[in-house]
Amino acid sequence: MDVETKNKVEDELKRFASDLQLSDTQKTQLKTALESAHEKLEEVRKNNPDITKADVIAKFAGARDAIRARVTGFLTPEQLKKWDAEVAKAKTFLGYNVK
Repeated sequence: MDVETKNKVEDELKRFASDLQLSDTQKTQLKTALESAHEKLEEVRKNNPDITKADVIAKFAGARDAIRARVTGFLTPEQLKKWDAEVAKAKTFLGYNVK
């Protein structure tokens, strides 16, 4: 993972860690989920250079869904509510425009 990607993941992690009051273990778990999602999104972009904006948004939605499935395993119900609210209002995800 390049420096720019690591910075994007770290920025997302810091924002969510603060908003959700994550434990150190939860931070590690979320970092792994965000890194995995970013790697998958980069692979899609690399393998599909002519992908349409609508297709990109659909892929991002899929990545967010995959992360949500992972975070349900370690976030409390209250944290999960906050997660859903933050993700719903996000205009960017891991450095990419999603709206």
